[in-house]
Amino acid sequence: MTNSPREITRRQMMRRVGLTALVAGPAAGFLSSCATSGGDSTPSAAPTSAAATSASNPFGVKADAPLEVVIFKGGYSDEYATQSHEPLYKKEFPKAEIKHQGIQTISQTLTPRFASNDAPDVVNNSGTDNLDGGALIAAGQLLDLTPLFEAPSIDDPSKKVKDTIVPGTIESGFGGDPAKPYTLNYVYTAYGLWYDAKLFEKNSWTPPKTFDEFKTFCEAAKAKGITPFAYAGKNASYYAYWMILISAAKIGGNQVLIDIDNLVDNAWNNDAVKQAAAAWAEIGKYMDKSFEGLIHTEVQTKQNQGKIALYPSGSWLESEQAKDTPAGFEYALAPTPSVSASDKMPYEAIRAAAGEPFVVPSKGKNPQGGLEYLRVMLSKEAAKAFTEKTKSLTVVLDSTEGLTLSPGLTSVAAAQKAAGANVVTYSLFETWYKELETELRKQTNALMFGRISADEFAAKMQKAADKAKADSSVAKQTRSV
Repeated sequence: MTNSPREITRRQMMRRVGLTALVAGPAAGFLSSCATSGGDSTPSAAPTSAAATSASNPFGVKADAPLEVVIFKGGYSDEYATQSHEPLYKKEFPKAEIKHQGIQTISQTLTPRFASNDAPDVVNNSGTDNLDGGALIAAGQLLDLTPLFEAPSIDDPSKKVKDTIVPGTIESGFGGDPAKPYTLNYVYTAYGLWYDAKLFEKNSWTPPKTFDEFKTFCEAAKAKGITPFAYAGKNASYYAYWMILISAAKIGGNQVLIDIDNLVDNAWNNDAVKQAAAAWAEIGKYMDKSFEGLIHTEVQTKQNQGKIALYPSGSWLESEQAKDTPAGFEYALAPTPSVSASDKMPYEAIRAAAGEPFVVPSKGKNPQGGLEYLRVMLSKEAAKAFTEKTKSLTVVLDSTEGLTLSPGLTSVAAAQKAAGANVVTYSLFETWYKELETELRKQTNALMFGRISADEFAAKMQKAADKAKADSSVAKQTRSV
C-alpha cells in the first residue's frame, strides 16, 4: 500500500534498504543513564546529557535539547503531530527546538542515518517502506520502552502510563529475545469487513454471519451488478490474508496464530488454517481477475461508488477515504463470518489490536525527549486531538469523552463491545519474519484468484515457515500470549 496509515502495520509490508550494516551484534543495554519511575535504566551514549529527573520530568529531558520527529505521512497525514503532539511537547519544553519531517519513504530515508548512528529521536515507523524493526532491535538501535510504560501518566501522576492504555498495547510492541516492548502501537484498530450501511439498508441486506450466508449474499449482490467482496491484489493482499488468519483463529482459537508466530512445526498445516483458506477461496471466486492488478485506493474508491459490497480492512479506512466518500455513504464494520458451528470463537469475535508503530532510536541525540514525546502522546489531550484529526481511536483509555464519533468509529465501538473478550490475537510474524510475510502475500493472491487450493496454500506457507526456522541468520523470537 502507499499512503494509508497502517500499511501498515499497514506497517507489515517489509521492503528494506541495506539493513545488513545494522545487524552487527546483539542489543546491549539501551537504558543506562535516564532514570524513570520504573527503574534506573536509560539510553547509553546519548549525545544530549540528561537533566535531573522529577515527577513531571521522569526521563530527565534537558529543557533546551532539540527534538527531531519523523512521521509517516500516510492516511493519517502528519497534521496531528504538527498541530497537536508537537505543540504539547513544546508547551512542556518551550526552549526546545522541534525539527519535523513528514515523509512516506521511512526506510529509504532513515536507514543510512541509523547505519551512521545519526537517527532521529522519534520515528513513526509505518508505511510500505517501513524499517525492519527486528533488525534494528538485534543491532541495539531501538530503546526498550519499559521506562515509558512505568512512568507516571501526565493526566494522573498517581497512575503509571501502562495503567492508562488499552490492555495488550504493550505486548503488541514486543520484540527481541527475551521479548521487550520496543514499539508503541498508538492507534486502536478493529479489522473486519467494511460496508456502506446505507447501501445495505437500501437492498435490505445484513452482513453475513456464516460462510453459507456469505455465499448466498454474494449471489444476491452479484444479481444487482455489485461485486460482493474484493481487495487489492497488487499492494494489499495482506488485507485478505488477515481475513484468512482471523477465520483460522475463530475456528481453532488464538493458539493457531501463536503457533504460526513461534514457527511451531506444521503450524500452517493446522486444519483450522486449511478450513479458513478453503472458505475464503470460495468467496474469491466472486472477484474479477482484474482486482489482482489494482491498488488499495482504487478498490476502496470502487466501494465508495457502490460497485463493491464488502471490503476487508482496518478502522483507518473511513479516515483514509474521507476525501472520496460521497454524501450518503456510511461506513460500518462487520466481523468475519463463522466457518462452522463448531468454531471456538463466536461470530462476534474480531481482530482488534494496537497499531501504527512509534519507536525511539537508542542512538538519537535526545532519547530522553523521545520517551517524553511518547508520554505526551499518551495523554488524553493528545489522544483526543488525534481522534478529532484522523477519525481514528487511540489506545488511550477514556480519551473519546465528549467527542462525537463518526459512523465508522461508532460501528467499531459497537463491534468491540459485542466482541467482549473474544478478540483475535495480533499476528507478530508479519514484522518478525520478512520473507515469510512476503510469501504469504504471494500465496494469498494465488489462493484468492484461484491458482492454488487451500491444501496447497497451507503446504507452501509451511515450506516458507520451515525455511525461516532453519535460517540461522534470521533472529528468532517467541511469544506466549
